[in-house]
Amino acid sequence: MADSGKLLTQLADRISYLIDIKGDAKWANLDELLDRVHGLRQSLFDITEARLFEELDRIEERVSFLEDRVAEKLSPAEVVNIVRSIQRFTLQDVLENVYDSYTELGGEGECNIDPAMVVARAIISRRVKNKLYRHQVMVIGHEKGRGEEFRNGGCARPWGNDKALRYMRVAETEGIPIHFFIFTPGSFPIEDYPGAAQQIARNLYVMSKLKVPMVSFISEGGSGGAEAIGLSDIRLMGAMGYYSVISPEGAAAIEGRIREGEKLPKELIRHCAAQLKMTAKDNLELGTIDRIIEEPPLGARREDYGFFRRLRYEMIRATDEVVLKTKSFRAFRAYALKQRAEEGKDIPEDFDVAIAWDLSDLEIERLLELRSKKYRGLGKRGYIQLKKGLRLGLGRARDMATKGYYELRYGLLRPHQRNVQKVIEEVSGEGTVFLKKVTEPVRAAYDFVFPKLERPRKVSAPESMERRSIFAEDWEQYVSPLANEDRTVTCPNASKYGCLDLWVPDLYGELCGVCPSCGHHFPLEYQWYLENLFDQGSVREFNTHIVSGNPLNFQGLDARLKRDIKRTGRKSAIITFDAEVKGIKLVVAMLYSDFRSGTVGSAEGEKFVRACDRARTTRRPFLAYIHTTGGIRIQEGTLGVVQMPKCTVAVREYIDSGGLYMVVYDNNSYAGPVASFLGCSPYQVGIRSSRIGFAGPRVIRETTGQDVPPDYHSARNALKRGHIQGIWDRREFRKNLYDALVTMGGPNLYYK
Repeated sequence: MADSGKLLTQLADRISYLIDIKGDAKWANLDELLDRVHGLRQSLFDITEARLFEELDRIEERVSFLEDRVAEKLSPAEVVNIVRSIQRFTLQDVLENVYDSYTELGGEGECNIDPAMVVARAIISRRVKNKLYRHQVMVIGHEKGRGEEFRNGGCARPWGNDKALRYMRVAETEGIPIHFFIFTPGSFPIEDYPGAAQQIARNLYVMSKLKVPMVSFISEGGSGGAEAIGLSDIRLMGAMGYYSVISPEGAAAIEGRIREGEKLPKELIRHCAAQLKMTAKDNLELGTIDRIIEEPPLGARREDYGFFRRLRYEMIRATDEVVLKTKSFRAFRAYALKQRAEEGKDIPEDFDVAIAWDLSDLEIERLLELRSKKYRGLGKRGYIQLKKGLRLGLGRARDMATKGYYELRYGLLRPHQRNVQKVIEEVSGEGTVFLKKVTEPVRAAYDFVFPKLERPRKVSAPESMERRSIFAEDWEQYVSPLANEDRTVTCPNASKYGCLDLWVPDLYGELCGVCPSCGHHFPLEYQWYLENLFDQGSVREFNTHIVSGNPLNFQGLDARLKRDIKRTGRKSAIITFDAEVKGIKLVVAMLYSDFRSGTVGSAEGEKFVRACDRARTTRRPFLAYIHTTGGIRIQEGTLGVVQMPKCTVAVREYIDSGGLYMVVYDNNSYAGPVASFLGCSPYQVGIRSSRIGFAGPRVIRETTGQDVPPDYHSARNALKRGHIQGIWDRREFRKNLYDALVTMGGPNLYYK
């Protein structure tokens, strides 16, 4: 009877698993089948053994038939359900079955810095010709657990991602590879220090230049939460995993414009899951992962030891590939060809060769070059490029000539010029000291005979006049169309501060959209900044040939893009241009609200990277002015998500070259961009009345079950949390920007 009890438990688990996958207990009468199993369990000692096993055989045959039927064609929504099933394997299962031994760091179980993020020092071994070779690695990943509340479903809090970053640096110090395991529906959307968005940005910034091999495995990859530990040299993915910009439910709520509290239609959820291209096969075709690890037909579960054996082999193999790529192409090619020939076969018991995973300085340099090339190349198929053939070739030739010119001027000649100036200054200083000793007695006698006359002091303008709008000098250039309405508006803070009603032509004219009583900033269109912030006639746009596309053929997106292109006259949500502020040349990337709410897709990411490279080539400061950003464009799926690491890599290389990278937030700035290439800037400021964060109030409420106060995302609170370094008044934007350009940045800038 003990065996029959075990069989009943296994059957109940298999039926429950099918219910999880289909999301419907009524499908194929699974609920009735499960009731029969429970009934047999209750009457286990009341029926004969022969009748019991006869009934078990019938149920087992039915369950096997249904499993085969489900496995024949799994929909993307059903793949999501597989990953979410409580029977899915977790990081704890991986640690116990893939690695020989491990020591958890940062606490254990509930007594942990953040139990949703687990870090362990582990040993993984390989056998080569009956000899065992042991490798030390740092394992970092999300732990969903078995339903324990303290695991938070694998949603890491900001301090969990901070813990991961701390031990990444430990691995770098010790020179050991890092294995990442991604099991998260997304990051926990709270702004408590160090902040969800800002901490993910810090992780990406550091990972872009970590000097050790990194391999990641994705089971459940939810947007920014996955990217927090996802920037690796090789990305593996389980065949039944998913990797997405947003959950199918989140996409359904946005696409269907479902109000908060309303029930989401199941058909819409399934439709969005298919549209998002979130399966392993989809992501491999998009180029956002490198390889798929096969799983059993209905996905790997806790006791699928054959899968763990394959996963062990693939993690070792992937780490070998990363290391061999840094040594020589010939060695890697020979290894890769042999491994490719073995694909599809059983996992070998032994490896043919033992490869040391430590790297020399030259190999580390090569590792970082390959990582940069990998991420800069992501998402190339996600945008449309209007320049083709000869025009494209001429553009590349011009870029190469420009790079050569600036390298000669600032890389070769400028250092010599500085050295000559330094010598002249030193000689001049020494000469001045000598002449002073000779002429001092003569000057003293002259001053005694001819005393100096008192000259009247120059009276400066009153402080009130000096604090006049910084745009007064250029005010005739551009006036907002909003100023054409002959009416008054009430300041949102009128009840609190007693602000008087404002006449619209004054508000959007000389007042720059700012309430003179409380300083509240009314939104202004992006054109206002183009015309008033920068020197007259200095704005020169580039990269206009890069156009937003619809790489996933997402239903309805083509029409929306055409509508936005026609309405705005632009082809993407970002404008990249050269400009000047009081004579100082700089490169600017501006995300603006009029085009797809300032969301970032493949075109926007590519234009940002090219602007970053332009600033690096010309030794100019780089300003990211965020008029508005609604995050990553969900209709581009993971092609949008990978813009987070892609742009961060470019920013890191620009900053490391000695550039000055500044970010200014205005209006609403949320999600992926803030959690990556914007949030990693050392100089971030917010315009007064701007809102900055990782997720909006509705997402926070739905995820955490808690309401946030109205000022939760205010610039003032962002400053208190240390997420930004200052708050600027719109009327002083130009002055403050100029002061920053003059006082900040290193000697590599062209004007320093």
